[in-house]
Formats: sequence, C-alpha cells, structure tokens
Amino acid sequence: MELVWYVAYGSNLYAARLGWYLTGGCPPGGRRTYPGCRDGRAPRRTEPVLIPGGVYFAGESRAWTGGMAFYDPRLPGRAAARAYLVTVGQFADIAAQEMYRPPGSDLDLVAAAATGRVTLGPGRYETLLGVGRLDGVPMLTFTAPWTAADVPWTAPAPVYLAMIAGGLREAHGWPARRITAYLADRPGVAGRWSAQDLAALVAGATGGPAG
Repeated sequence: MELVWYVAYGSNLYAARLGWYLTGGCPPGGRRTYPGCRDGRAPRRTEPVLIPGGVYFAGESRAWTGGMAFYDPRLPGRAAARAYLVTVGQFADIAAQEMYRPPGSDLDLVAAAATGRVTLGPGRYETLLGVGRLDGVPMLTFTAPWTAADVPWTAPAPVYLAMIAGGLREAHGWPARRITAYLADRPGVAGRWSAQDLAALVAGATGGPAG
C-alpha cells in the first residue's frame, strides 16, 4: 500500500491548516509550531466525504485552547469530512504530529485498514480508524480511544471553530446556514454556543450571510 486517504473532520478540513502539518510552521492564531512531514508535497487529490458517526468536542487544545474535535463512529448521523490522498509516510507523519510525537516513523496502516481500528496509545488522536474505501484506496482517520459518552464535552475556541467552518465551506461548498446548523448540533457546541454567536462566527469564516 503506497497511498491512503487521510480523512479530516476537524480543523484540517481547511486545506491551508493541513499545509502546516505538511511543510511545518505555526499557523496564524495557533500556539504550536509543527515540524512538518518528511514529504511536504501537497495531497494528490481532495474529496468531500460523509462518514458514519459524528464529531464532538472535548478536552483542552494545547494549540488553540477550548475543546478539540474528535470522531465517534457510534454517534448517530454522518460526519462531514474531507479526504486527502497522501502517501502512507505523509499520513504517518501527520498522525505523529497530532500525537505530539516526532515525525519520521512509519505506521502499520494495513492493519488499521483491515481491522478498522488500531490503538497506538492511550492519548488523544492515538487511535487509527478505517472508515471505508474511496476509489479502492483505504480511508483512515485518527481519534481518541474513548467514546463521546465517556468524557465531558467542552466548547471549542472561536478561532478553532471558525477554521472548521471555513473548511466545511471549502470542502463541501455548503452555505453558511447549513454549516451553522451542522455545527450547532455537535456535542460541545450545542448548549455552549448561542445561535446568534455561532451564526456570526460562521458568516465571518465563510463570507456568507449570518443565520
């Protein structure tokens, strides 16, 4: 296996955000500098995808503050995501940076694709999940080993949520109203962000009308 689809459902929905993982550096508004991948080339393709399950926000981001996006295939509905066609080495290095590990070590992605789940450690983003195939190529993502029901939900920071909103617009072409409705239902956003504040944030992130 030489290529895989990296399926992003959080801030890496936004292509420029993923670029910092690929080439290194500190994104605007972030608190962390990334070393980058061994292979800093852009993904060969990108595709909007919907995967079974849902996205929720929990924990405390060291890069953005506020809750972090996690994927739970047990949640009802479908999660809006973006698939990037990358090399197995690029995926391994992206995953390593999410895990706060130095890039440079390869991962057994064949096992993750075959079994649907491989846990590399107890921390956040240390569980690899296979979420299907696209054009015959495995689709992989990473998330926490726990479920949405196991942890308290926390509200994401505005800069982080705005990046996700911009990524949804960029990847799926959704209007601001649909993005607002999608985010409003996410655990960690629901009941913690007012409808007015969320609509204004999405409008600012996407250039669309609020509401």
